[in-house]
Amino acid sequence: MTKSRKIIVILEDDTGMRRAVERLLTISGYRTRAFSSAGEDGVAESIRAAYCVVADVNLPGLSGPAFYQTLPSPRPPVVFVTAYDNEAARAEIRQSGGQELLPKPFLGNDLLSAIERAARSQP
Repeated sequence: MTKSRKIIVILEDDTGMRRAVERLLTISGYRTRAFSSAGEDGVAESIRAAYCVVADVNLPGLSGPAFYQTLPSPRPPVVFVTAYDNEAARAEIRQSGGQELLPKPFLGNDLLSAIERAARSQP
């Protein structure tokens, strides 16, 4: 399967960051579906077709890790991103079953590598 067929779902409430991640992933050959919160219309449908999810830890309403825990199995792999990298956030991510965490700001290549690592870690 080529990257152009792989859908990455982005959950990021910061508009600038969401657009930057969308641009990076699009020019890297992925298709994207981007949302500002886990409660937006279309999120659940998009998640079902996702190759990977890139989710902010601190979303309005349901946090990224809390949302990820609600997903039925099999869940797509996830890369969490956060501006608040601390032990509490890392514990929440581990508890949710998250595979990757990138502290903001991060390099585009680091995100692309994290997506591929997360995808390879799925059974």
